[in-house]
Amino acid sequence: MKLDSLDLKILCALQTDGRITKLKLAEAVNLSPSACFERMRRLEQQGLITGYHADVDLRKLMRASFIFVEVTLKTHRRVDFERFEQHINAVPEVLECYAIGGGVDYILKMVATDIAHYQEEIDALLEADIGIDRYFTYIVTKPVKRSLEYPVRDLLARE
Repeated sequence: MKLDSLDLKILCALQTDGRITKLKLAEAVNLSPSACFERMRRLEQQGLITGYHADVDLRKLMRASFIFVEVTLKTHRRVDFERFEQHINAVPEVLECYAIGGGVDYILKMVATDIAHYQEEIDALLEADIGIDRYFTYIVTKPVKRSLEYPVRDLLARE
């Protein structure tokens, strides 16, 4: 899919401020509001823009611990991966799950109110019989960098 510089400006502006008005967005990218809106709709229809979300600081709302978990499955058939992934997709405390290459099969990013809550969730995963062989837990002691914005221009420049 070929994007021009105006499409990239729209994507970058929306990553920075998903609540920007259509008029302000059009001004930011030097387009008329109708032309800008048409491009935005096309980007949405092509699946480049998948949603608009509020970035909630959970730690200001409640006590929360973030945990990364490496997971290795006992067996590695397609059905094993499918069973694990289907179950993980239904667990609200699992914020992100990545299948990876290397020494482990998955990395999970989880959230819990405290370590006891996390242990309950891990115990439930183990009891669910979804093929977990072993897991390693890494507690986040402090967030150092977090970004919801992809460096679109930098990445495209490297292609």
